[in-house]
Amino acid sequence: MLSSVRNVIRIPDLRGKILFTLLMIALYRVGAFIPAPGIDLDAVEELKRQAETGGGVVGFLQLFSGGALTQFALFALGIMPYITASIIMQILTVVIPKLEEWQQMGAVGQRKITQWTRYLAVTIALLQSTGLAFLFHNGGGGLLGGGGNSTGLDVLPNFTPFRVIIVVLTLTAGHALLMWMGELISQRGIGNGMSLLIFASVVSSFPGAGARLNAEKGTPFLMALLALAVLLLVAIVFIEQGQRRIPVQFAKRVVGRRMYGGQSTYIPLKVNQSGVIPIIFASSVLYLPILLTNVLPADGWGATVQQKINDNLVQPDSIAYVLCYGLLIIGFAYFYTAIAFDPAQQAENIRKQGGFIPGIRPGPQTERYLARILSRITLPGALFIAFIALLPSMLLAFADVQNFPFAGTSILIAVGVALETMKQIDSQLMMRNYEGFLK
Repeated sequence: MLSSVRNVIRIPDLRGKILFTLLMIALYRVGAFIPAPGIDLDAVEELKRQAETGGGVVGFLQLFSGGALTQFALFALGIMPYITASIIMQILTVVIPKLEEWQQMGAVGQRKITQWTRYLAVTIALLQSTGLAFLFHNGGGGLLGGGGNSTGLDVLPNFTPFRVIIVVLTLTAGHALLMWMGELISQRGIGNGMSLLIFASVVSSFPGAGARLNAEKGTPFLMALLALAVLLLVAIVFIEQGQRRIPVQFAKRVVGRRMYGGQSTYIPLKVNQSGVIPIIFASSVLYLPILLTNVLPADGWGATVQQKINDNLVQPDSIAYVLCYGLLIIGFAYFYTAIAFDPAQQAENIRKQGGFIPGIRPGPQTERYLARILSRITLPGALFIAFIALLPSMLLAFADVQNFPFAGTSILIAVGVALETMKQIDSQLMMRNYEGFLK
């Protein structure tokens, strides 16, 4: 381990990439504490204090913004609009022929898709920042629980059209800047820039949340939860690295005086093919009704609808929240896996390359075989990420733990990004004949 660290430091360009990545992450964390113009800082502090015990949707949004959401900071939107835009574009690629054509064009088509993803991300950021401006003018609305103006706070006291436009443009520009920083990390740094920014947001919440948990429950309880977190970490690494290898054999063919083919390989099907995407989908779907209730009347039937939604979809220990969230995660896991891996296309590619799965005929039988295997291994992966996402709700229901930072989505994201980054560093070391971190 220490020798690998020395090797990283010894290589000038790799050392430069890591330092550049750390610099960008540091700038991101600074921007997460710069408030938007016209904000009542006292109200922000009180809102932040009330949100520290929040779970469910607000906890998820806080997780992806690194705490910048309730501070109404420059990077309050985090990288979520870009992630949402990327997922939407990936889904539209399946249904829009032009996007599918771009995807098959290689690097040129990928640049076009990336360009439109940026446009869509800025549009989503514009809509979300407008919604947040009205939401935080109403003290958080139903976001932090309760109905209507639940906190009694007004983060935007001077609520004029000009002030709202300034705040919306500030938050949208902050997200655009964050997209640019993420792409810079991918180009000049190490690892995937967007993933590393999410990783920084997740990890930054650990120390403060751990200190609050220690103050509320005591050191022995914190140590017990840390032990649980270690077990979860091992389980997540095991599932993330788990895969079903489908053997593929290529027939021998003679071209001129040379013989080609004859080798065997495999198709790696991951147990958790969809990663953390189903959790993002499910949280977005649960977040949508909460935003829509803010346009309903403050009394009468509007107040009743707000109260029902806040009691069932905001409170993380409610039965309705657990059932809806869990079923949405499982459903989206199957949905996204079907988009990410197409058995028909994979079977066609194997047939064109002169390959076959031993014991399975090329063509439709190969397609059915791959679809059956994919369906079987997706179920345990979907159940696992649903359990991981709902673990904080279980701890809240049975142990009255308001905010458990070392479980659920946070560790799943942190472990996934860390593994991918370490693999990239390893590949850089292997190219220079050095031994990597991962054996």
